[in-house]
Amino acid sequence: MLVIEDNVDAAESLKDLLELHGHVVEVAPDGPNGLTLARTFRPEVVLCDIGLPGMSGYEVARAFRRDPDLRGPLLVALTGYARPEDRQRALDAGFTRHVAKPPSAATLHRVVSEAP
Repeated sequence: MLVIEDNVDAAESLKDLLELHGHVVEVAPDGPNGLTLARTFRPEVVLCDIGLPGMSGYEVARAFRRDPDLRGPLLVALTGYARPEDRQRALDAGFTRHVAKPPSAATLHRVVSEAP
């Protein structure tokens, strides 16, 4: 799994929680680093914040979906933007799922278990 999150504490908390459930997790602090890491790490699931510096999560999702080598992962928007129009915008950008922050452990487990 790949967590793309600019908040260090949030990223580390997600990583710890996912690793407790047996997942291998890498963390990137922004979109460009996330895309680079995904090309070598090949995650099955990407949890991506929307409000990233420089490159929004929407742009990250579109980049994943445009690149034939990166189209495979389950893309999850993990964000504080949780209005219905925010959910639709995330899906339109290429995310598979939209999860409001902070996610419960049960929600996170349910969403990541949908990965191929």
